Amino acid sequence: MDIFKVSASALDAQRIRMNTIASNMANAQSTRTDKGGPYVKKEVVFETMPVGPGGPPGLEGVRVREIVEDTRPPITVYDPGHPDADENGYVKMPDINVIEEMVNMMTALRAYEANIRAFNISKGMYQKALQLGRL
Repeated sequence: MDIFKVSASALDAQRIRMNTIASNMANAQSTRTDKGGPYVKKEVVFETMPVGPGGPPGLEGVRVREIVEDTRPPITVYDPGHPDADENGYVKMPDINVIEEMVNMMTALRAYEANIRAFNISKGMYQKALQLGRL
């Protein structure tokens, strides 16, 4: 049953990654946050983890180790009419490329779908084994 734990851990990790990417896209134009200044892009860092004690060697799942903030500085855009513009008319904007984030979302979605397929294939194999045991 450890294979189900592997797929479930990957599904959970990719769900967190998709939520983080969605937050980045939603805040791509946010110039003011509770911390002050523009929104800072976030990235998900994965790490492997054992699926359980006594499991087969080499069989590992994945989990989110941390969500880190991007270290790139904000982009400065000239927009004197913006309410957050400085005295020279420049606004600090998040350094978020929405197209890049869409590509990241698509890869996370594909990884999520692949893990659903792996889970379903494993489930089908166990069901077939149970049917063979009934014969």
